[in-house]
Amino acid sequence: MAPYERPFEIHVHGDIPLRPEVSYDEIQDALRPLWKYAGARSLAAAAASHYEDEPGIQFEASTHTLHLCWTVLGDQDFRQAIDETCMALNELAASGAAIEVTFYDAEFDEEEAGPDEEARDDFVMLFVGPTPAAIMQVQRDLLVEDVLHVMERHFDASELGGVVDEIDRLFAKRFDALVHSLDLGRPPRGSGGHGGPAGGRRPRHLH
Repeated sequence: MAPYERPFEIHVHGDIPLRPEVSYDEIQDALRPLWKYAGARSLAAAAASHYEDEPGIQFEASTHTLHLCWTVLGDQDFRQAIDETCMALNELAASGAAIEVTFYDAEFDEEEAGPDEEARDDFVMLFVGPTPAAIMQVQRDLLVEDVLHVMERHFDASELGGVVDEIDRLFAKRFDALVHSLDLGRPPRGSGGHGGPAGGRRPRHLH
C-alpha cells in the first residue's frame, strides 16, 4: 500500500499478560497479521512504531507481558488484521486485557479545516482473554470505572455502591446466558481496569 493510500495513522495500545510457557515464536505467529500489514517479514522488523517516541511492540519476559504502543500507517482494512491478532492472542493470554485501537485521520488539518469539516478519527476497544469470563471481567471493570468517573462529579463515592451492584447484576445476567453452553468459571466481579477520555480527538499516548 503506497503512502498516499494510507489515510490513517493507526495507534494500537494495550498490555496483555501471557502464560509463562508462551515462547517468542508463538508471540510472533500471533502477531503475524500486524507485522505483515506493516509490510515487514518478521515481528522484529515491524516492532518499532511509526513514531520514535513510542515503545512499539515489546515483550517483557520477566513479567510475561506483551506491551503494545505502536502506530502504523493504514486504512480501515486494518480492522481485519487486528481482529485476527486478537483471536490468536486469546490462545496465549493468561488473563483478560483490553486493546485500544485509534484511527487518526492523517489527512485532516485542524488549522486549515472549515467550520463544517470534521476529522474521520475512529476508536475501538477490543478484548482478549483465555475465556469469555476473563474477557467479561475486563469489560465489567472498564465500565465500572467509566461510570464512577462520570457520576463522582455529582455524587460522593460512598453513594455509588448501588450503581456498581447493578452493573454486576447486568454482567451476571449476561454470564448466566452463556454458562449453559460454555464452562466459563466464575462471573465477573470486583474493580479494576482503566478509562479513557471522552469527547474531541483522542490525544496520542505520550511517553
